[in-house]
Amino acid sequence: MSKYDYSEVEQQINNVLAHQEKELNEIDKLNTSGLDSRISESEALLRSLGYGDKIRILQKQSRNVPVNFPRKVMVVPSWENLCKEAEAHVGNGHYLEELFTPEELLNNEWAVKQLNYEYNQLHHLDKYDIAICAAAGLLGAAVDILLVGIPQKTPEGLKGGTLANFIRDQFDKKFPEEEMEKLANSKVSKVPYDAQDNRNTKIYVDGLSAYYHRLMSLGHDPLLGLIFGVSDILTGRMTTIDRTGKIVSQVMENYADRKESDIFAAIAKQIIHYKSDITTSMGLPAPMMALFNLMQFGKIGEEEKTVAEIVQGMYYEGYDFIHFCTLSIPVMIVEVVTRIGYSIKRIKEGHSVKESIPFSTNRDKNPKLATMLFIGHSAATAVNAGKVFFTKNPMAINYPQWLAFAKYSYQQLKLVLLEKPAARDAYVRGIINEELTEVFESVNETFDDASADYIVVFE
Repeated sequence: MSKYDYSEVEQQINNVLAHQEKELNEIDKLNTSGLDSRISESEALLRSLGYGDKIRILQKQSRNVPVNFPRKVMVVPSWENLCKEAEAHVGNGHYLEELFTPEELLNNEWAVKQLNYEYNQLHHLDKYDIAICAAAGLLGAAVDILLVGIPQKTPEGLKGGTLANFIRDQFDKKFPEEEMEKLANSKVSKVPYDAQDNRNTKIYVDGLSAYYHRLMSLGHDPLLGLIFGVSDILTGRMTTIDRTGKIVSQVMENYADRKESDIFAAIAKQIIHYKSDITTSMGLPAPMMALFNLMQFGKIGEEEKTVAEIVQGMYYEGYDFIHFCTLSIPVMIVEVVTRIGYSIKRIKEGHSVKESIPFSTNRDKNPKLATMLFIGHSAATAVNAGKVFFTKNPMAINYPQWLAFAKYSYQQLKLVLLEKPAARDAYVRGIINEELTEVFESVNETFDDASADYIVVFE
């Protein structure tokens, strides 16, 4: 009985190998040493008896055998017959390990461990890799703290750090207030989901006002609006998530003239409406920000506010799409610095420029890059968490940074728990299969050489 759970085919292979191993051992026991010397002695004896001429004639004839001399037949048994013969001679239930000596088994085990080590080294970060991603994370965090800052409402408008003010000024220059007011008042930008209060609604939306209507209307979301906003323009509806987390979709009868029947016209109107709202005092919310209205839980701070109430307050204080764009710059710095550092190090290690291009985080092409990005964003996120903790101000949250951290954390967790064991096994098996292919090719060449003078018949 085998101590391993082999399949039927695997068990048959083991039995055949055990039988062949036994036959080889029996051949090795035949004493062929001294055979050549005994042949030489016999030839010398025949020559001393006067048969030297006949020996030379026989040797000459053996070298001049006709080409069409009848060849022997080599019969190659079928697999079924091999299995039957093996079971008849050595029985059933053999396992592969019994064909190896203890030393060979230890060598095999060491070889597999060595292959596992080689695979792990492909993903192992050295001190320079750690330094690159840690420096990138700290640099991004420093830009967030020193240059982005925390936006605050002032008599001159919304102000933050140097970089935040610069980005907001650039948006104001790109989308001048006078032009945006004209655009907002024109028919081409009017959409059915732009009700600023409940005077034009059939279903009451709690919290709908001039301050919060863009946060509650899904059509104003920079990402969700491309789906819900376009759909609302085509159907003449308004889809909202109110202050209490209630989802409401209603037909806006008073805004029926704002509908579009053509999807391309609806998309164009959606983009134009984005443009008209982007630099208003209560501008577009950050992407996916409207979904936080659903989070009616939590007791945060002294006033024990819910997550939804905290986010609504952040939007009121100026946490809008422009601020989101500013916060994305430190995240971009982490990405760019990590990828450039990774690329330079790869080139110095001898890889080609093409192999060192750090665009893809595919671990087959760039084994370490995704892990380095995870560490870099983890460092930046940890600093941001400290910033929020010490300031006690939710406006200090770097929303894009936490999104990047969530993305790379998921990828890293998936790698460690699911992908890495399977990938390491595939790597080891791949190398073993390459070596096995070489063995098969060698066996085929040996068989071709051995059967050259035979007529081969397969059963």
